This record gives sequence, structure tokens and C-alpha cells, in this order.
Amino acid sequence: MTPAARVAAAIEVLDGIIEAARGQGAPADRLLTEWLRQRRFAGSKDRRAIRDLVYRAIRACGPIPQSGRAALLRLVEEQPDLAPLFDGSAYGPAPVQPGEPVAQGGVAPAWLVERLAASAIAGAEAEALLARAPLDVRVNNLKADRETLTLPQTGDRLPAAHGLRFAPDTAVQGWDAYQDGSIEVQDGGSQLVCEAVQAQAGETVIDLCAGAGGKTLALAAAMRNEGLLIAADTDRSRLSRLAPRAERAGARVDRTVLLDPGREAAALQPWMAAADAVLVDAPCSGTGTWRRNPEARWRLTPDGLARLVQLQGRLLTLASGLVRPGGRLVYVTCSLLDEEGAEQISAFLAANPEWQAESVDLPAGRQHGPGWRLTPHTDGTDGFFVARLVKR
Repeated sequence: MTPAARVAAAIEVLDGIIEAARGQGAPADRLLTEWLRQRRFAGSKDRRAIRDLVYRAIRACGPIPQSGRAALLRLVEEQPDLAPLFDGSAYGPAPVQPGEPVAQGGVAPAWLVERLAASAIAGAEAEALLARAPLDVRVNNLKADRETLTLPQTGDRLPAAHGLRFAPDTAVQGWDAYQDGSIEVQDGGSQLVCEAVQAQAGETVIDLCAGAGGKTLALAAAMRNEGLLIAADTDRSRLSRLAPRAERAGARVDRTVLLDPGREAAALQPWMAAADAVLVDAPCSGTGTWRRNPEARWRLTPDGLARLVQLQGRLLTLASGLVRPGGRLVYVTCSLLDEEGAEQISAFLAANPEWQAESVDLPAGRQHGPGWRLTPHTDGTDGFFVARLVKR
């Protein structure tokens, strides 16, 4: 493919991503993978170049663009060397016309920029949300030790007790250590919020929103496979991925519980008021993960955010009923919006005086309201809010 043809291909992919974002369709990575799968003529260099153009264009646009072409023209303003590729050649994009629509830049849609600024995320803190993320792994202490594990590349040590960092796109999935479960891909911030649970061997621990189980595996390793570990979620597909991951990691997950939305308490009845710790990795806006999913900021709406905040409050209430007296509830969101973090916990504490916030004090991040915050700009991690609450 010529460089101009690669630009035209990126425009076509972006058109699909923009349409999906408007209709809450498939995510960008899935659409891009499918587009490339159907075009066998594209070589490996072409695929890398198209992927790079697509994601650079997504990051260059704040609000959702009018079209893929408008998104690429926005990228041209940042990279003028791309302008000559709009040459009207056989497989290239048409020449740029005067007054042609160009997508708007910025960090996010205006309403979302305002919400972030109200949560003390502005300037460099906001801009860092769209930087490219590194690749972090957690050394699985059920099988290996960070100090002695030999890997094909030397990673940088992270503040997380078992974390290592590598360059983006490092092919760790091909390493023997990944295949045998000695390492798991997990952002350093995600590893730290798992440490905030302080899961111990012999305890009863519930991961209430387990998803595919990334944090569940970290909890199992912290517990040394001793105690009772329960993973629950409403998504059957995601929860089904946990068993093979746990087998590879040598992690014991005692029960997986598929929850019926709105009837979660019935499925969890055997463990009511019995858990030493409950982790609520709540569904959220994902503003802290834009480095990995930059088009997600085009999908979020004020109404969608309000529904997430309501769901988070309901999950906090559900989780509080699972914790024994003296036990702890750890609430996590990969969001930097206070309405999903500090304000959510403050409202819960005001309505539930039998609970109190406990200092988290992780080796990265800082106090934020009744909890702790990690950000890409300050800590080099995904953005997280975590609070640990103790039942009197």
C-alpha cells in the first residue's frame, strides 16, 4: 500500500468507529481488527501504519468528529507532513478543499472537560489522559518472584509490590513466563488498588464486579490460595474467561457467581455479613483509561454518567451487606470524576454512620477526599479512585 492509500484506509476505519461510537456499537480495537482481517492484501507494515494513524487521529479529536476524513484533517493540523498524501491518487484520499470540515481538537467534549476540571483534572493532568500507555505486568507470586524471574526483556520496577513496566506493544503474550502464568498483564495502578484490599490468607474475600478476573487473580495471589475467594459478575461472557486464566495462574477461585441484575442479593445470600473484605470494582465512565481506549470519551453522555453513578450507589449498598462487623469494603473506579469517586463515598458515609473511611496510603498517588487517587500525569498509571471503608 502507498502512504496515501494507508491514509484512505484509516479514514474508512475511522468512519466505522465514529458510527459505532454514536450508536454505542463495537469498540474501536474490535472494529479495526475486523477491518484488517477482511483485507488480507494489507501487509504487516501497512497494518501497523493504519492502526497508528487511526489512534493518533482519535487522540487528536476532542468531541466526536463529523467523519473519518474530518478526524484525519485534524491530525494533519498537528502533522503537516500528512497533507501531501491527500493527493487524489487511485487509492488515496481526495485533495483537501477550502472550507472543508475539520474535527475539533481538545481533551474531550466540552461538558466532560468541565466535569474533569471540577474534579481537579485540568491542564497537564487532563492532557495526560490521552498519552500512550506503557505495558505493565504483575509477577504472579504464586509461581515466581519479581527479584529472581528472568524475562526476555528487563522491565522497570513499579511501586506495586510485584509490578514491572515495559514499552507499549511489547509482545509479552509470546513469552514463556506469560504462557505458564508467571506474569499477568495488569496496569500498575490496578495492581496498587488490589493491594488496598489487604487480602490475607485464610480470609473470606468477595470480588463483587469481577469481570474477566484480572483483580480476582491478584487477590488470589495475595491470599496465597488460602481462604475463600468468590468472584461475582452479571456478565456471563466475561466471567467465563476467569476459569482458564485462573488455571494458567495456579490461582484458586472457590466460587464464581453469575448475578442477575437487580436480584444480586439473592445469589449472594449465603455470604451476607460473612466477608472479611469485599472489592467493588464498580462499572464507571472509564475516564482514567482513555490512554488505552481514547474513543471511550465519545461514547459517554451526561445521562449515561448519571445511570452509572446510580448503579455505583446501589452496588455500595449491596456490598455493605456482605461485610461482617469489623470487615472492610474497598471501592474502586477507573474514573477521575468526583461524582463517581469522592462524592460517591462521601454520600455513602453520610447515609451509613456505622461505616468509616480508613487511610489507604499507597506507595503512589495521594489523598483525595475520603479516598486515594492515582493519575496518569502524576503517577504514570491509569486513573483510579480507591476508598477503603471499615464497618464498625
